[in-house]
Amino acid sequence: MKTLVAFLVGLVFGLGLLISQMANPAKVLGFLDLAGAWDPSLALVMGGAVAVGVVAFGVSRRWRQSLLGEPMRGPTATRPDRRLVVGALLFGAGWGLAGFCPGPALVAAGAGHGEALIFVAAMLAGMGLFRLLGPR
Repeated sequence: MKTLVAFLVGLVFGLGLLISQMANPAKVLGFLDLAGAWDPSLALVMGGAVAVGVVAFGVSRRWRQSLLGEPMRGPTATRPDRRLVVGALLFGAGWGLAGFCPGPALVAAGAGHGEALIFVAAMLAGMGLFRLLGPR
């Protein structure tokens, strides 16, 4: 049952990324190009995602377990640290350079886009490097 739910949630997420064009790097880079031909349409997508997230996190604080019976574990950190800030900067730089973040990159790679395959390979290499060199 958990595998089926995970598949369905991933499918809905992937379809949402495709429909909103978040898996299209040209659309994303157009949104990030404030000095050029700026495309503000993805602000609505992000605003909708933030609104849903605020409600979902607010409701989930009261829950001890998920709908599938798994324990609910929220963040334990209360303040940003150096690792969070550096990671956010790297994430933003990668997003701005490539037009992909991890979820949309996986969707685009699954659709066979070559640049997404390169991004995913680089992302996996970075994750592997962190696993080897990062804190334990």
